[in-house]
Amino acid sequence: MKPAAACFVCQKVRGKIAIPGGLIYRDELVQATHLFPNQQGSVYLGYLMIEPLRHAPEVADLTVEEAQAIGLLMSRLSRALKEVLKAEHVYVFVLGDHVPHLHLHLVARHPGAPQQYWGVHVTEWPEAPRGGEAEISTLTARLRAFLAR
Repeated sequence: MKPAAACFVCQKVRGKIAIPGGLIYRDELVQATHLFPNQQGSVYLGYLMIEPLRHAPEVADLTVEEAQAIGLLMSRLSRALKEVLKAEHVYVFVLGDHVPHLHLHLVARHPGAPQQYWGVHVTEWPEAPRGGEAEISTLTARLRAFLAR
């Protein structure tokens, strides 16, 4: 297991890594951000990350309070994605194979996505909305506005 000092998510939490679009949400236990653009400068729009602030490798390592905060935020952001992006469905994935700090992938399925691109293949849909930092910033501002209501 990586020590927290070398953990990518811990570095994000500590503000050592710039977050495109800024934080969507943060409280004393959890934060939410949009996925970073790839090396070509684009990313599937509506791909969010929910992360506990404390270094917790797996779901089993969460405190009750962290688990509750993550669950509530997951629900609120799912509603936000459905309203803001008109998402037909919102997927939640927890993989944990490459980054040893729990993080949930919350991914919108955009309207019209063919069934072959449902589930874990949703981001492979070639016609899905994609964008760079400007589009991420616009989307994250809309998601923050939804959460502020």
